[in-house]
Amino acid sequence: MKSPNRKPRAFDAWVDALPSQGRYTFTRRECMSALSLTRKAFNRVAGRMASRKRLAHIHGEFYVVVPLEHAAVGIVPADWFIVDLMKHLGRPFYVGGLSAAEYHGAAHQRPQQYQVVANRPLRAITLRGMGIRFFAKGDVENTPVLQVKGVTGYIPVSTPEATSFDLLRYCRQVGGLDHVLTVLQELAEVIDPSRLVEAAEADGNLAYAQRIGWLLERTSFAGKAAKLAKWVKGRKPFLARLEPSLPTRGCQRDKRWMLLVNTEVEGDLQ
Repeated sequence: MKSPNRKPRAFDAWVDALPSQGRYTFTRRECMSALSLTRKAFNRVAGRMASRKRLAHIHGEFYVVVPLEHAAVGIVPADWFIVDLMKHLGRPFYVGGLSAAEYHGAAHQRPQQYQVVANRPLRAITLRGMGIRFFAKGDVENTPVLQVKGVTGYIPVSTPEATSFDLLRYCRQVGGLDHVLTVLQELAEVIDPSRLVEAAEADGNLAYAQRIGWLLERTSFAGKAAKLAKWVKGRKPFLARLEPSLPTRGCQRDKRWMLLVNTEVEGDLQ
């Protein structure tokens, strides 16, 4: 007679062996196939291991292995599995927004959720204190990225220059213009003026370039905006609002950036 504990033991051993192979993720279908489990049997043994916080169900068929050193919280950081998750979902992506800024050394405005830009809207994921927030962007594959080495491999992260554009694109979601300026006060140190122009060309939104240039000149690295100013001028931009949602009556015009400065912006850093 077969022991009733045979399947849980086989499942635990299979899951526990994955990290030694450099893996922390698997799909339900993969596991069922490897261990010849029925859906009911899988749910039972997976639920048992999840109750011990050694397994996390992230999305649909996608699971993350939680090593013993992380069992107290029951989850690993999002950057351990984000590449595998997005591959599973079949979505092109990169890490962007405040999370990308943090990779580049601008950690003052540390995000509560890991921020990811994908080609289509996706629901946020929250589990045991870990959160992933998704932003949608149609031309995600045109965004300049760097491959940043993480714990489990390389992660595509928007360049400092492309990150600045996304901070404007998702301005409300990342805390408003004051927060954006605070991030730029740190991020500007690693921004390259020529690559900033290249990012503007890849982004294709001239109004964002106008706003970024204006904000950049209010950091300690104002000189880095000179090439962008020349690029913007050459495209003969229309007047744009610094804050698109606010009225412009009585506001000042910035002729250099062709902006209607319709709000005050203050960063937290000097």
